[in-house]
Amino acid sequence: MPKLKTHSGAKKRFKLTKNGKVKRAHAFKSHILNKKDTKRKRGLRKAAYADKTNVKVIKLMLANH
Repeated sequence: MPKLKTHSGAKKRFKLTKNGKVKRAHAFKSHILNKKDTKRKRGLRKAAYADKTNVKVIKLMLANH
């Protein structure tokens, strides 16, 4: 079977931690920021972890890492 290519969209969006968790950024932080209050925007800056239901697929897309 041939080697799997890394999904170029996934490599820009996800990082694997040392313990094998998948780190991700929050959505809704790119535009239309006037109506979002400061507290909400500050929370969106922080990193989050991908849900366990998606981890298997994400790791497959990041197969070369």
